[in-house]
Amino acid sequence: MLSQILEFAMLFTFGFSWPFAIAKTYRAKRVDGKSPLFMIIVLLGYVCGIAARLTDDIPGNNWLCWVYLLDMALVSTDLTLYFHYLRKNRT
Repeated sequence: MLSQILEFAMLFTFGFSWPFAIAKTYRAKRVDGKSPLFMIIVLLGYVCGIAARLTDDIPGNNWLCWVYLLDMALVSTDLTLYFHYLRKNRT
């Protein structure tokens, strides 16, 4: 149970930072200094975390998948904004 709490704390702190990054991108309408590769690697890490949760044999252990999915949604939003504003800034 302690490992689940610590994993949740890690996911919460990582996920807590993404709304600020999204807001900054949205306000600035620029993506200078952002790395899409970094965001894709983070998404891949979250996919691996979900896979680890789903392959674990501990009953009731899958609730953390929802936190992973929430974090993935935040990173995906920032990645979407990246490509949106990259295209707009090039024209």
